[in-house]
Amino acid sequence: MGTVRAMGLQNFERKLERLVEGVFAKAFPSGLQPAELGRRLTREMDHQRQVGVRGVVAPNCFVFEMAAEDHERLSQGAETLARELATEARQHARANSYSFIGPVDVRFAPPQTGVTPGTFRLVATRVEGEGGRPAAVITPEGHRVELRAKPIVIGRMSDDWSPDIPVPLDDKEASRRHAEIRRLGDGFVIADLGSVNGTRVNGSGITERELTGGEKISIGRSTFRFEVG
Repeated sequence: MGTVRAMGLQNFERKLERLVEGVFAKAFPSGLQPAELGRRLTREMDHQRQVGVRGVVAPNCFVFEMAAEDHERLSQGAETLARELATEARQHARANSYSFIGPVDVRFAPPQTGVTPGTFRLVATRVEGEGGRPAAVITPEGHRVELRAKPIVIGRMSDDWSPDIPVPLDDKEASRRHAEIRRLGDGFVIADLGSVNGTRVNGSGITERELTGGEKISIGRSTFRFEVG
């Protein structure tokens, strides 16, 4: 476990080093460094993990508090940093077999008067997600589409495209409403919606199938990944 954790943090820190060369070079000229936030986040996940009915549950909501000086420096790259920290939390959870009770949420609180410049506080909590366990479809481009109460519909982009198809494909082999992923009780199901070319999960054609996480979903020429927790 220690080796996996160390490798994950090293990869995260290398990624942040590349970011620092760009937008964060001005945000963090000295003092507080982005990698420190990532190390503290994963430590809090380890310290606050608890054994639940679905295994080991870790915090999923993280709020960083810092001084006004650091908050101002951070503002230019806050969205990018929050996204990278959330990704690190999910990767750390997978490496250590942790689960979440809701989507990972990383935020930066308004400037705090009781925090010394160059330092920060982190409040890590468990916040239950809408509709139950968190799950998401990972697109071929690496984007996450969170599964909420409504099903996720995957289909071909068309002239009469509608927002009720949150994962549109520029693919003639995909039907306009090709497949959907929905919650079923405490689990998840994918169903083909009568598509012309069919839907495959881990290489096998399906009409309807339960998803448990980690499956590869093939629609037309595109392959998606389904994640739980």
